Amino acid sequence: MAENTKRSVFGLHGLTGIAISIVGLLVILITLMLMVIVVQRHAVENPYDPSVVRDVNNLKMISTDNKKFAFVDAKNKDSK
Repeated sequence: MAENTKRSVFGLHGLTGIAISIVGLLVILITLMLMVIVVQRHAVENPYDPSVVRDVNNLKMISTDNKKFAFVDAKNKDSK
């Protein structure tokens, strides 16, 4: 059996590989946290208003008319 003489502490399977994986995970973590902040700021400026649907019995299960009731911004609620 031949001895493995090509071992390296700073190879991709050693400390360098660990550093690359840690930096990659930190980049993913920071990206997701920034996306959460952007979504939360958008939700503060444009809150979801569930009061647009006034009569649930008037809605049909499969209908193209339901789009006028779904996800209306609070800013645009009074313009209809």
